[in-house]
Amino acid sequence: MKRQKIIKNFLGLLLIILTVFGLLGCEKDESEIKKIRDLDFTVVEEADLPGELKEIIDEKKEKPFRLHYSNKDHLYIVVGYGKQNSGGYSVAVEELFLTDNAIYIDTNLIGPSQDDLVTQGVTYPYIVVKLEYMDKKIVFE
Repeated sequence: MKRQKIIKNFLGLLLIILTVFGLLGCEKDESEIKKIRDLDFTVVEEADLPGELKEIIDEKKEKPFRLHYSNKDHLYIVVGYGKQNSGGYSVAVEELFLTDNAIYIDTNLIGPSQDDLVTQGVTYPYIVVKLEYMDKKIVFE
């Protein structure tokens, strides 16, 4: 009798635990990122940056940074990778897409290969992408 009660209580507790974890698992599925569409963008060269944005980048470039800047027509998303001890670095946009409530961007720092002849000296690789203005949260991945 006592053994059956212990087993019954154990099974009841196990059922509760599995139910809680099952519910948590369902919440995770609901929060998955649902891409609406990829976004068109232009990579902006330093010479074509708005003056105020260039100043902000110059202030932040020593350390890795992420920021966005907008005017009435365009949204600029900037990802900087901080101080590097040589040239030959570039930054690639892996993904830039829209969801219901945010813009997601994923970038990657690409370093020089061992065969590349690179400038010796400090560089500050960053990328600025320009897209049509949208009032959305920016998520950096």
